[in-house]
Amino acid sequence: MQANLETLGSLERKLKVAVPMAEIESEVEARLKKLTRTVKMSGFRPGKVPLKVVAQQYGPQVRQEVLGDTLQKSFGDAVKAQNLRVAGYPKFDAAPPVDGASEFHYSATFEIYPDVVVGDVGKSTVTRPTLDVAEAEVDKTLEIMRKQRVSYEAAARAAENGDRVTMDYRGTIDGVEFAGGTAQGQSMVLGEGRFLPDFEKQLPGMKAGDQKSFEVKFPDDYAGKDVAGKTAVFAVTVKEVAAPKLPPVDGEFAKTLGVEDGDLVKMRAEIRGNLEREVKARLKARVKEQVMDALLAVTGIEAPKALIDMEVERLRDMARQDLASRGIPVRDDVPLPGDLFEKQAQRRVSLGLILAEVVRQHNLNARPEQVRAAVEEQAQSYEHPQEVVKWFYQSPERLRDIESMVLEENVVNWALATAKVEDKAITFDELMGNAK
Repeated sequence: MQANLETLGSLERKLKVAVPMAEIESEVEARLKKLTRTVKMSGFRPGKVPLKVVAQQYGPQVRQEVLGDTLQKSFGDAVKAQNLRVAGYPKFDAAPPVDGASEFHYSATFEIYPDVVVGDVGKSTVTRPTLDVAEAEVDKTLEIMRKQRVSYEAAARAAENGDRVTMDYRGTIDGVEFAGGTAQGQSMVLGEGRFLPDFEKQLPGMKAGDQKSFEVKFPDDYAGKDVAGKTAVFAVTVKEVAAPKLPPVDGEFAKTLGVEDGDLVKMRAEIRGNLEREVKARLKARVKEQVMDALLAVTGIEAPKALIDMEVERLRDMARQDLASRGIPVRDDVPLPGDLFEKQAQRRVSLGLILAEVVRQHNLNARPEQVRAAVEEQAQSYEHPQEVVKWFYQSPERLRDIESMVLEENVVNWALATAKVEDKAITFDELMGNAK
């Protein structure tokens, strides 16, 4: 076998390979001989079919199989001999060998992994947010849980913010009804912002039985193109005003949260434990994001396009599955635009290459005891933790996800020991994204 390597770009390579036809013919003959021992053909006893007959019947198929296997094996051997690390899948170009040819020629175009030189993270600054969960945070969470279980009671008064208003409405543009502009028995909670602001602001102060007509201008960028930028007249009749009623924090409420005996002290302890796990996870996520940004900033790297394209496809499939899980249909023959995921894919591939080099250099692979601790920590948020632990260890794929998470934590810890770290206290609302 002969192989010549061409450099087409910083990462792109082209390998031209020539394999002696004698090797291919020898393998074809060997496979045909093996086939004579098992093939069944009319007029011949099993194992007695002449080689010439088998060659006439199966020769072309066997030759294609041998050529394909030869291509794969010789490419692997050539890549190994050249000490190349192939990124993604190569593109093969092979012409069928002509009669009398002494060699089988093909070329393979592919990308290689870049040499990664990790920059000096010691020059980077990481702001590490800190937060201790206090009783105030437990109280806030309890209030959120109460609101999630709100009920409504009819109120003989004017509607105000937080009330549920049930109404009939009819919308027209230039005196003509339009699609989606009419409804019977439509309910909305004032203040949730589910309707256009100009529509919603007309409802406070109205009581059951009240009627009102008013104009609403649809935004120019409104999703409904037929009405975008136009002004509609809505005639509204309020059918009911219902005031919110929050459940009391008592034993029955505790039972709805999974505390079987209704113990309020135990309920608060469980809420606090869940909050502490959530806060810990969010704090770690913020630090991790900064570390990843720092690694990218100090490490110049060119990611192979083949790997980026593969990651784009993976992200596209994940987005399609996510949309389907929300009941949003996506046609299989209409792929989501790849440019939506290009930047994210490039970041993920680049980080993957950088992290792999950091792990290799500093021996940061996930240790079994670290994986076990991470699994047990995740299991604590479930009712039967030991069953969850068993579930993780029943699947190598699930364990690999945990191993990847631990590996990233090892890299973050290494970076924190190297970079400049500044601790900064933040509020619960800031961490949870509720700050105004």
